[in-house]
Amino acid sequence: MKFMRCPKCNYTESKVLDTRPADDGFKIRRRRECMECGHRFTTYEKIEETQIVVIKRDGTRQGYNRDKIINGLIRACDKRSVSLEQIEEIADKVEKQLYNTFQNEVSTEVIGELVMNELQTVDDVAYVRFASVYRKFKDIDTFMDELTKILNERKK
Repeated sequence: MKFMRCPKCNYTESKVLDTRPADDGFKIRRRRECMECGHRFTTYEKIEETQIVVIKRDGTRQGYNRDKIINGLIRACDKRSVSLEQIEEIADKVEKQLYNTFQNEVSTEVIGELVMNELQTVDDVAYVRFASVYRKFKDIDTFMDELTKILNERKK
């Protein structure tokens, strides 16, 4: 096959020695051997997803960036017992929900709500921290309204 160049000699033909799923089935890992020099190397194949454009509050548009969600979650979860693995899981769930809408454009409001829905199931304090920044609580009354909602949901 003439799809993959050998990283050692740049030859264009290689044979696949092994194929297996990687990254929870979202990628395929292939172990290859160069037909010219015998060098073995690994390649990954993944589904190419359409780029999501995020519409910010001021109306500007920019490409979706998962790192922004991760960074916001890390700040909200600072000094809480939320692991980086849990933060990654939240980001994965949000990203999956975004791609499952099959929409090319999504607002920051939608993304923020998805993050808050997932974060609320993990840690209430981190949720309130995230919500206070995302929803831009203007005063103590707005903050108290959010806390009251959380307390009422706990009683149910």
